Amino acid sequence: MHDQFACGRRFRVLNIVDDVTRECLAAIPDTSISGRRVARELTELIGRRGKPAMIVSDHCTEFTSNAILAWSKDHRVEWHYIAPGKPMQNGYVESFNGRMRDELLNESLFFGIDHARSAISEWREDYNTARPHSSLGYQTPAAFAVVFTATGSSAALFGGSAPSPVAQPAPHGVTETVEALIATG
Repeated sequence: MHDQFACGRRFRVLNIVDDVTRECLAAIPDTSISGRRVARELTELIGRRGKPAMIVSDHCTEFTSNAILAWSKDHRVEWHYIAPGKPMQNGYVESFNGRMRDELLNESLFFGIDHARSAISEWREDYNTARPHSSLGYQTPAAFAVVFTATGSSAALFGGSAPSPVAQPAPHGVTETVEALIATG
């Protein structure tokens, strides 16, 4: 993401979001963000959170640099680039970026990099710990992540506010009969 200080100088924000837990794992503002910087931040993040199977990004120069290609190979993390001009292939991150833009960047006048870092850090903390998400059973991303990482499954969603299923699953063999009746009839 891009924004600018009150003096007109531009800065960028590198957002790293977990699609499963909806957590913003990092929101890093700086005047420039190189591929080497992204690689350093990812290495530090892996040390805290563990290694992902895949990272999805767009084709920005910091993500297509030799530093990222080497990092991906060295860390054995698959890197998937979305198709150019297809931001919905990374829809949750696009939604997150839009929310940050609307709620923070468009509403704030930043006076320097320290001010931007502080405001973005506070917003990220609020987003992760104080905002329940309907897709997470109305839990905050941080609360969902604790249960998800402890259980290693989506069991964190059970016990949410969603109503229980009306019907129980059919016994084995019954579904084929029902499907055959629907197809013929």
